[in-house]
Amino acid sequence: MRTESSPSEVVLVLDFGSQYTQLISRRVRELGVYSEIVPFHLPLERIRERRPRALILSGGPRSVYEEGAPRCDPALWDLGIPVLGICYGVQLMAHVLGGRVVPSERREYGAARLEVVGESPLFAGLPREMTVWMSHGDEVQQPPEGFQVLARTERALGAIAHPERRLYGVQFHPEVAHTPHGREILRRFLFDIAGCRGQWRLSAFIESAIERMRKEVGSGRALCALSGGVDSSVAAALAARALGPRLICLFVDNGLLRRGEFEEVLRLYESMGLRVHGVRAGERFLRRLRGVTDPEEKRKIIGAEFIAVFREEAARFGPVEFLVQGTTYPDVIESTSVKGPSAVIKSHHNVGGLPEQLGFRLLEPLRELFKDEVREVGRHLGVPREILERHPFPGPGLAVRVLGEVTPERVELVRAADAIVLEEIRRAGLYEQVWQAFAVLLPVRSVGVMGDERTYEQTIAIRVVSSVDGMTADWVRLPHEVLERMANRIISEVRGVNRVVYDISSKPPSTIEWE
Repeated sequence: MRTESSPSEVVLVLDFGSQYTQLISRRVRELGVYSEIVPFHLPLERIRERRPRALILSGGPRSVYEEGAPRCDPALWDLGIPVLGICYGVQLMAHVLGGRVVPSERREYGAARLEVVGESPLFAGLPREMTVWMSHGDEVQQPPEGFQVLARTERALGAIAHPERRLYGVQFHPEVAHTPHGREILRRFLFDIAGCRGQWRLSAFIESAIERMRKEVGSGRALCALSGGVDSSVAAALAARALGPRLICLFVDNGLLRRGEFEEVLRLYESMGLRVHGVRAGERFLRRLRGVTDPEEKRKIIGAEFIAVFREEAARFGPVEFLVQGTTYPDVIESTSVKGPSAVIKSHHNVGGLPEQLGFRLLEPLRELFKDEVREVGRHLGVPREILERHPFPGPGLAVRVLGEVTPERVELVRAADAIVLEEIRRAGLYEQVWQAFAVLLPVRSVGVMGDERTYEQTIAIRVVSSVDGMTADWVRLPHEVLERMANRIISEVRGVNRVVYDISSKPPSTIEWE
């Protein structure tokens, strides 16, 4: 049932397993329409209860003609609600309604040229040719009866529609930044086809998140795990607004922080008025990581040790029932399915790396948000710019930037190189223009010559990427003189390194972090 505080209009995104499912929901919210992700098999009566203005069917990794492939309730197509199928979504629409879906003779991954060949509100006012982002191994060979072909690429049908039934489908991904006109296509579907008004704002999320925390915690108390990054800081600010003095914040030095970070972050938190207790625990983390090389095992060890520290510290303050974490959607979607069958990329210490028995009830107020949305929430809450503009830093810290075994010596080596990378990025005035810049210590030694003597030392990779939300990213074309200064300084100042390389891979297919 809809309550007085519920949004006046909602769009439901049915999750069929795409890594971009949450990105679809986020794009809809950007356009001022409240959206929720629901499982693809959500019963029809539950869909009717929400009275959605529109349904969007996500992509997914399966083939619609496979046995056991995810299917929604077949009555969904006859609800009279506008439907937009994306990638797997359009293939499912075509397959179920009598069209033909087959394996592509030439699969499409990456940028493609789309030609608009039919008239439709979906493409009204847009160029007849545009770049779109494809990621599919199947294609709609024959649309169902009554459907029109709206657009094509060189290799496949790009968009189809049955205007009378308000059913639309696109083979490409309008939700990703690599489809330049994707936002406008979604806008046309939401406003011109579905009749949305776009009155939802992020401030509504803040109010509801605070109310949810107050209701869940009741008269209890919560412990907040702070990392110094944007996510945990904004989560703490939200929790502090909801719980006041019943929130206890801990900032743990796990021995894997950046240079000078522990002291600097404590100072920033003090300026926010947060009740923060700093805990130095580096030795115990590094001891647990001794001899470990597998990145998944590293994450799980660090997650378990964090919880052990939290339990011990919480005992000092009396009964604490809840643990607040700054988990965001990229953490979730790369770790485990959100609400549908999305594929797992890697575990995250906030998500897949925690022991089953926490000893706390988990509060994750930012779980449905992307990084730029989190920053916007932080601005609403008055979080200092110094924190909001900090580059993302992985929860496991430098452990996942030391490829191979994590030792105090190797951590200190990558910490020194990382400090140089950040200093030079700031010196060049690029810090706030790039998404992330950091150094990675590779498990590679190579021959070099230093001071007329042969060396056989280690290799540092520099990684600098641009992104909007962390779901896709491109490597930054740094000025050569900036790269030169970084490399020269690292080789000269960081003892044990004789080679520096630059990472020019994008996400996808790579991830931003190396582990």
